[in-house]
Amino acid sequence: MPTLPQNGAPHKLAEVDWAAALEADMLVVVRQAIEHIVNAELTALLGPRYAWDAARVGYRHGTKVRTVTSPVGAVTVTVPRARLQTPTAGRAEWESRVLPAYARRMRQVNAAVLQVYLCGGNSRRIRGALRPLLQSRAMSRSAISRIVQGLTAQVAAWQTRALAELDLVYLYLDGFHLRVRLGGRVSPVPVLAVLGVQRNGQKVLVHLSLRGSESTTAWQAVCEDLVARGARAPQLCIIDGGKGLRAAVERTWPGAAIQRCTVHKLRNLLTTAPRRLHDELRADYHAIVMAEDGAAAQRASTAFCRKWAKTCARAVKSLQEAGAELLTMYRYPRSQWKEPPQHQRARTAEPGVSGPREDPRQPAE
Repeated sequence: MPTLPQNGAPHKLAEVDWAAALEADMLVVVRQAIEHIVNAELTALLGPRYAWDAARVGYRHGTKVRTVTSPVGAVTVTVPRARLQTPTAGRAEWESRVLPAYARRMRQVNAAVLQVYLCGGNSRRIRGALRPLLQSRAMSRSAISRIVQGLTAQVAAWQTRALAELDLVYLYLDGFHLRVRLGGRVSPVPVLAVLGVQRNGQKVLVHLSLRGSESTTAWQAVCEDLVARGARAPQLCIIDGGKGLRAAVERTWPGAAIQRCTVHKLRNLLTTAPRRLHDELRADYHAIVMAEDGAAAQRASTAFCRKWAKTCARAVKSLQEAGAELLTMYRYPRSQWKEPPQHQRARTAEPGVSGPREDPRQPAE
């Protein structure tokens, strides 16, 4: 660690490598923190050092020196060793959960590797991006591959986890495209996603998978996967206007209500009109989907069709295509609408309703 001038030598302070001094201090702090936590972990298991306890499950036997790559670089630590008495295998060497045996990198470093990988980096780019962190402890291609394989296993476990414990009442289903490297070429691939809303208002991502398309077959496979993993039939599904998605939802959950995504519909409307009309079209559309109640939304929809029937007939046709499904939300508690700023106020989420409420404001079917 650099030695700083003592007793006032201001002209020499400029010669100090402050970056190196900071890095050295950070390594010391990280080393002390790792050693303290590992010692505390063992003490919690065996009790204080030199304290006799008839129920002790093991004993310490020296220390060992290890070098691990931390978020601030390679650090050498001295950690305790211990032997435990197990009921089945007899004596066994204690293994720290904080610093597992044979681990050369801390979890945060592996996370950094995955972040670079997920951004599209290959082994060479990962080594280059993390060179300041890894320093002289460069990673091999096999080490990077093992880290990525660990992520693959986690994703597979997440994609097959049980959903029976989730009390899902609403489902948002949508697809988007990501550029993915397949067979040595980068091309856009559809990703089908399902976001659920539980009865307590908590949102949870329940499905995410790469598919060949957004066809009925692809979406049917997604819906069947949710059912197979124990997901209950939702009260409401929020979808875009894709025919494949609609067919799959109606086939899987015929009793679920449908709400057409208001964002997708707005995008569709704007594609039917010249840019100079976009602001006016958007304002008239917002009058429908951000109305005071269902009756007001229906009046705004009628006014929209009357106003734009001649100047922008395609926009009217697009709006009418969604029909009453664009207004399904007005049959549910107002706390779950997206209201205009002048009407927004703190509300308690109420997704736990058993179904559409009886309300004179709901749109006519």
